Amino acid sequence: MKTSSAEVLEFENLRELIGRYITSPLGRLHLDAANPHLDRARLEQQREDLEEAIRYLRQASQPQPAARGSAIRLSFNTIPDLTAAVHKLRIEGAGLEPREVIDLIGLLDKAADVKYILGAVAERYPRLAAYAQRIGEFRQVLRDIAGKVQPDGSIADHASVALNRLRRDIERQKRLIQESLERFLRSHRDEGVLQEEFVTIRNERFVVPVIAGQKRRIDGVIHGASSTGHTLFVEPLETIELNNELVRLAEEEAREVHRILLEITERLRAYADSIRQTLEAVGELDFLFAKARYAQDFDCTVPRFSPEDGPRFLLREARHPLLEDVLRRQKRQVVPISMELDARCRTLLISGPNTGGKTVTLKTAGLLALMAQSGFPVPCLEAQFPVFEQVLADIGDRQSIQESLSTFSAHVSQIREMTLDVTPDSLVLLDELGAATDPEEGGALGVAIVDHFRKCGAFTLVSTHLMALKVYGASTEGVLNGSMGFDEETLEPTYHLQLGAPGKSAGLEIATRLGMPAYIMERARQALGSRERDLSRFLSELHRQLEENARLSEDLRRQQTETAQRQKELEEELRKRENARLKELERRCELVLEKFDQQAGETIRQILESSQQRKAADQAARKVAKAKRELREEFTTEVLATQEEARQGELGVRLPRIEEGARVRLAGIREPARVRRKLGPDRIEVEAGFVKMQVPVEDVLEVLPEAAPESRLPRGVSFRPAPQLHPQVREINLIGQRAEEACDNVERFLDQAVMATAARVRIVHGHGMGVLRKAVWELLAKNPHVEKFYAAEPFEGGSGATIVELKD
Repeated sequence: MKTSSAEVLEFENLRELIGRYITSPLGRLHLDAANPHLDRARLEQQREDLEEAIRYLRQASQPQPAARGSAIRLSFNTIPDLTAAVHKLRIEGAGLEPREVIDLIGLLDKAADVKYILGAVAERYPRLAAYAQRIGEFRQVLRDIAGKVQPDGSIADHASVALNRLRRDIERQKRLIQESLERFLRSHRDEGVLQEEFVTIRNERFVVPVIAGQKRRIDGVIHGASSTGHTLFVEPLETIELNNELVRLAEEEAREVHRILLEITERLRAYADSIRQTLEAVGELDFLFAKARYAQDFDCTVPRFSPEDGPRFLLREARHPLLEDVLRRQKRQVVPISMELDARCRTLLISGPNTGGKTVTLKTAGLLALMAQSGFPVPCLEAQFPVFEQVLADIGDRQSIQESLSTFSAHVSQIREMTLDVTPDSLVLLDELGAATDPEEGGALGVAIVDHFRKCGAFTLVSTHLMALKVYGASTEGVLNGSMGFDEETLEPTYHLQLGAPGKSAGLEIATRLGMPAYIMERARQALGSRERDLSRFLSELHRQLEENARLSEDLRRQQTETAQRQKELEEELRKRENARLKELERRCELVLEKFDQQAGETIRQILESSQQRKAADQAARKVAKAKRELREEFTTEVLATQEEARQGELGVRLPRIEEGARVRLAGIREPARVRRKLGPDRIEVEAGFVKMQVPVEDVLEVLPEAAPESRLPRGVSFRPAPQLHPQVREINLIGQRAEEACDNVERFLDQAVMATAARVRIVHGHGMGVLRKAVWELLAKNPHVEKFYAAEPFEGGSGATIVELKD
């Protein structure tokens, strides 16, 4: 992307602003390399990466228990610039300095932490985890060199056996020298040759201070003098060999340290490519999270890009980032701007008062376009851009005495270059077009220039005071007028951009506010022609009406929001009242059931007083339980069904009327089913063939009509419908009957069940002596309609009842 206008739009200053959020030199390198580009795939990748990083920071900033899988804020501020160290690893034979080794170890430790943290949240943040996957595995090499280099840059004694031995020898040699010199001091203490009694070091040799005038009385080597010249530092002859040995040991130590550093370097060199890739990944992550922190701090959005066949330039409540940064320090706020251009309307002409924000609007649009194509977040509520091939700008005064350029000629020279470079994928920014010359000629030239850019298909933003351009904007298709707001009462600009109408320059009002003498302003108003005054009044009235319409639209939106909120509150209140009413009904039902239980229990106790009536008591207890269950089911079905009908009435929805015994068609089941009972407003129990099941009401596709007999039958033929066997009474109770009577009733009951297409029935015969059960089973064994029969399950009566399955 051509960025010749980046300097005018202060892109480098914007880079410095984002640079405040960079925490490492590695991230700074990536920031310095970030420039606008045209690669749509890369722009989309940068957008997705940035959105994920912002989500991660948002979660990491929320209070949450520390656990694996939690977002943890990452920090890169302890990582120095290791470019030179990594470059050394690529040079065979080159050794790292201790400080470089420490910094590399710190980088690899930090990178391992980053890899672990982002790897733990890979499911929620896969793009960040992909960066972490580029970080190498260094646990083995870190274990090998751990502790060999101390934080102060020294090599630890245990780095090698030889180094440990040498350092012990050095310490022993120092003690020998110290003891030798202390003996020397004691032997010469009373001779008056010593300046002081202590041992010091000069030129890495142990020496003693001697009075300058007494040097001939001491045999030894002078290694220096004090600043006053009164003291000489002498190495006695008896310690020269000891010092020489110490120097030799120190040299061996230095060679061993160098060897150890080369060994550590070789270990790290084996991971050179992985370290370089890790360095790159950590730098990219630091840069990415710096952009995310900037986005959070400046309330930015991640821009989107319109398709090539449908270009759209949209800004919602956009703010100039550099202006916002300045005003923040002054505890002031930026007035945001909103605008929208598309393929049908690519040109915006902005007019309005001086110092009203026209130039800032142009710079905001241009800088945000450069930010978007650099992968940066932009400070606005919503943003969408075409992918611009170049941004061409003529903003500011380019006059030059050296080049003999006046203000007008400088503008014309710049615009001439722009007219030659413009393409359909360009963004053109023109500030004060046609100014600095005769208004009529400037207006005519401005119209021609804007029309040229319009015909080229470029998105064009122009600020102007010229009437010719305002008229051109109002009468030309594809061109939109806009104006910066002006407060007629305070005579101050509002910096608010309004689209749809041109603005007045308000030059006289601005001059009055800036303190121009009143008599001069009066003379200026007298000199103003009636046409200009009428036009000024017209524009003022137009803007007043636009502001009034905007206010009314805002009031309408607010009323609609309040109405929707009130409706929601009423629905919630209605729901609470309905729930309260149902709870009250349930409470009353429970009271009735409790009273019923007490009365039934008292009756049963009275019956149990006679042992002969215990069988009747059991039967009464079962009837009580059944009646209680049926009462509860009836309450649930009726009350909740009434509630559901009321809710359907409110929503204007009518579901199929489902009654017990009705034939229905269910979703996913080809055979029609019959409703056994309703379990509530949303569930029913059905029987389809031999299968009983509970299904939601939503599974009922339709309620089927009962099969009707033919209306016309042959002569002499009559039709009588089969008996209806209600789902809740598909059983017969034989308790108390004689065997012969019971068998007759069972035969009739089975005939009716077969005609009613029942698949399964229950015969209750009780326990007793087993006579009645034996007679019934003998009958069932001979009946041609019976497929099989067996004792009921405990919850259906156990051995006191028999389950009969009928043939199809």
